[in-house]
Amino acid sequence: MRILVEKAARRLTLMDGAGDTLLSCRIALGSSPIGPKNREGDGKTPEGGYFICLKKLGKYGPSLGLSYPNAWDALRNGADEALLRLIRQREESKERPPWGSPLGGEIYVHGGGADRDWTAGCIALSDADAKRLYDLTPLGTPVTILP
Repeated sequence: MRILVEKAARRLTLMDGAGDTLLSCRIALGSSPIGPKNREGDGKTPEGGYFICLKKLGKYGPSLGLSYPNAWDALRNGADEALLRLIRQREESKERPPWGSPLGGEIYVHGGGADRDWTAGCIALSDADAKRLYDLTPLGTPVTILP
């Protein structure tokens, strides 16, 4: 399994190991969607390579947590050595990265609607698409987010 998010097209695609599309749906992004996420509160949706690090039922229904920030995000945004080391350790062990740093965190793929960009940086889908994605997607699934 892998997930491809195309921010400009406002599209999420879930593919199986053979590359067949299992789900393709419209998405909504953060309130300031152009460009990569740089810090907590900037309203941007990250760009880069991540993985599903958490599955939970949240405020907007079935939710998949992304492994943001990754080491690339930390290096690009000048994180200190301790934070960078911790992020790298979590990436290697496929664990949730530290959330709550100045880089931000708690970026989810969740329901709530995809009619307009409204999240704080998450990727929102229709509730029906969010449930289907949640049901089909295991922990560790790679996620690529393109501009």
